[in-house]
Amino acid sequence: MAETSYQLPDLPYDYNELEPVISAEALKLHHDKHHRGYVKNLNTALDQYHEAERKKDLDKMVALQSAIEFNGGGHINHSFFWNCLKPQKKGGGEPPKGTLLKAIKEDFTSFDHFAEVFSKASVGVQGSGWGWLAFNKETKNLEIATTANHGTLTNKGLVPILVVDVWEHAYYLQYKNMRPDFVKAIWSVLDWGTIEKRYNSLTS
Repeated sequence: MAETSYQLPDLPYDYNELEPVISAEALKLHHDKHHRGYVKNLNTALDQYHEAERKKDLDKMVALQSAIEFNGGGHINHSFFWNCLKPQKKGGGEPPKGTLLKAIKEDFTSFDHFAEVFSKASVGVQGSGWGWLAFNKETKNLEIATTANHGTLTNKGLVPILVVDVWEHAYYLQYKNMRPDFVKAIWSVLDWGTIEKRYNSLTS
């Protein structure tokens, strides 16, 4: 029996509920194939790591680090991403109105300017990666950040409150190579209520 067994999380909405921004086919492929693959590969790598640890095989333990980091990051980031989205008919896309909106205006002048800067950063990720809105615990400010591949914000000293997946598998089925169109569209299904709750939990 595996010592470590991570599970694919259920989505907080049905596959068809983010349409037309994300089609049921695209979401099912993304969640049930890509994310599931990261979970499976993470569990496999961790099982091999535990076995190498028992055998005190340090070379093998070191060699497995990249697989754990890549697939673990993929699992962490996707799990977070799913909970940044909400169907339009349930309030997805409605902008923040409370403390988070105030903080965005303080740090980015206006919500529209924030959206512009965030979108530009996310679209500009070279290759595959993620666009983030995060809270800096030291400065108490909001920051926009990007990570390549399945990099997380752990090593940046930032706490994520919003992420957008800009890997091609997130949008290619519908948007082809037009990442800007996907990033523009996804604003209409962002769950600002949940995003604001995350922010409030860090500042209260």
